[in-house]
Amino acid sequence: MSYWNEYHMPTDVGEALQLLERYAGDAQIVAGGTDLILDLQFGHRDPVEALIDVTRIPNLGRISEQSGQITIGAAVTHTQIEEEDLLRRHAMALVESCSVIGGPQVRNVATLGGNVAHALPAADGTIGLLALDAEVEVCTLANQTLQRAWQPLLSIFAGPGRNTLAANQMLSAFRFRPSGAREASAFDRIMRPQGVALPILGVAARLRLDESGQRVSDAAIAIGPAGPIPFRATDAEAALKGAEKADAGAIEAAVKAAQEQARLRTSKHRASRAYRHEMIEVLLRRVLPTAIKRARNR
Repeated sequence: MSYWNEYHMPTDVGEALQLLERYAGDAQIVAGGTDLILDLQFGHRDPVEALIDVTRIPNLGRISEQSGQITIGAAVTHTQIEEEDLLRRHAMALVESCSVIGGPQVRNVATLGGNVAHALPAADGTIGLLALDAEVEVCTLANQTLQRAWQPLLSIFAGPGRNTLAANQMLSAFRFRPSGAREASAFDRIMRPQGVALPILGVAARLRLDESGQRVSDAAIAIGPAGPIPFRATDAEAALKGAEKADAGAIEAAVKAAQEQARLRTSKHRASRAYRHEMIEVLLRRVLPTAIKRARNR
């Protein structure tokens, strides 16, 4: 059985979008292919006329810092993220989340853009990005004109495995502000013990402390899967920012708030609702102290 008939390797975003337009919805963007090819083979996606490989588009494979923002191309691999010193200094939540995806062979080819575009609420890279308040660049071909627009990361999620991208659109990059003084992030997850790289629950947090280093002045917490799309635990963030001190009491308040707000369900693949409810506490008690300690050391 053939899963596609034609394979293209454009060298710029405009050419990739023109190909998407030519096939009128019967083509798929591919980079690492670690999700897409399996979906085609197992019948989770219908065969397509063409695959459009974006790995030869130069900017999509780069990590850079400019104008106060770190930008990561959509075709950057998880191994690149794991090894990039700039990210290890300013975005540990993303480094740690990408470093647990699959095995080394998968991380060498799988891309951050694919992780996000696959639109699963448990996607580790997505959770790391969400805690960093990342934006995504969406490229659109309209009347043969290439348009680029930055928008909030969550805006491209429509539900489990479904994104909001139209047939004439593609992701090209992600950007976020690097961690500054008294600011840091962390990630941890619990996965199935059978060696299958399937997360039961993942948590990422980014915290900024005040000048005294004793209070949380800003916070972002992402949890997944905890709903149909990646989840920001905004009530837990508010609990941390409202606490007089970044201590055990503040963490306890954040745990309770996150557990109450999260929309958990039982999954035959990812454990019961009750188990994941408890794991929110376990992971937050790991991630928040780590982020606090790192922020105090900056």
